[in-house]
Amino acid sequence: MYPALAVARSLRALPDAPELSWIGGHRGIEGRLVPEEGIPFRRLALRSLRSVELDLHAVLDPLRLVVSVAQAFASLVAWRPDALFTTGGFVAIPALLSAAVLRIPAVLWEGNAVPGRSVRATARLARVKAVSYAQAGETLGGTWYLTGTPIRDLGAGDAAARDAGAGDAAAARERLGVPADAACLLVFGGSQEVRRFNHAVRQALPELVRRAIVVHVTGPGAIGEFRAVREALAPDLRARYLPFAFLAGASMADALLAADLVIGRAGSSTLAEVSAAGRPMIVVPYPHAAGHQAVNARAVVEAGAALVIEDDAFDGAALLRASELLRERERLAAMSAAARRLARPGAARAVSALVRAVARRERLPEREAVARMASEAV
Repeated sequence: MYPALAVARSLRALPDAPELSWIGGHRGIEGRLVPEEGIPFRRLALRSLRSVELDLHAVLDPLRLVVSVAQAFASLVAWRPDALFTTGGFVAIPALLSAAVLRIPAVLWEGNAVPGRSVRATARLARVKAVSYAQAGETLGGTWYLTGTPIRDLGAGDAAARDAGAGDAAAARERLGVPADAACLLVFGGSQEVRRFNHAVRQALPELVRRAIVVHVTGPGAIGEFRAVREALAPDLRARYLPFAFLAGASMADALLAADLVIGRAGSSTLAEVSAAGRPMIVVPYPHAAGHQAVNARAVVEAGAALVIEDDAFDGAALLRASELLRERERLAAMSAAARRLARPGAARAVSALVRAVARRERLPEREAVARMASEAV
């Protein structure tokens, strides 16, 4: 959802901004956030996210898929768009199938190094693919561009400030209430609540807050518990623990810019935003979904921007060991520099250029030009 929103904002910033409509699923937060952007939203019967477990939804999802194809087809017939942009996944199948029948050209973006089954099954329906990893482009074949992951504007200051690693960190810390001279650790599980992360924080917190200000995104279901955990800390330590149910937009940008070290999953959006902020990272790849996050993580680890801890090894003790990196200022600086070299802050603009060209039936830009656009700061 967030990469798609980033591309939508980039399209809207064009002098001849197109009219946008959004097709999404039932599960997830897009039903709230997309209308807040002023974009008409149509829900399909499909859920936006699928369960790992074998449950009733494993039976219902194929039935929902059939219904959703009819819904998507009806929407596209009514809207008659010039192009379709999709970030893939199960919920994109009905829209891509319908667009193919109606001869509406599609641009598909894939953020993982190893594309999922839904993307592999439908990639041939897209005229153009935009990818965050060259490995994914080679897997999907056809016409593809290396764009990186479209991200929100982090407000990280001018180019010189970003290159220096400063950005608007001081202002971000002031807004969050993080002292300028304190080490700051951000623990963030991505768009979903991560029980393993929460459990590790609960175990490590009494010692962890003595080492750093801890900004912790708990997920909505656990915020009550962690507010109580905060109150149980010694009075002089409570201000050093900042639990949030959810962070989005400017608040998430502030958390990234304020942090000296980020601990999170290896989803493409998380890795892209942390890199754009120039922050070192400890990645704990999600172990399911065909292990694609482990492959995503490999790129940032090999570049020197991150260290990896396997999911089943991540507990309170591992979190405390990871926090020791905060004392190694030179190593953190080197990891920050490596993260900035990986960043593609212009990814949303690069992808929107592809969507615009496809919608206008124009000649596609050269791959080198798109890669250059993706690497340039907006």
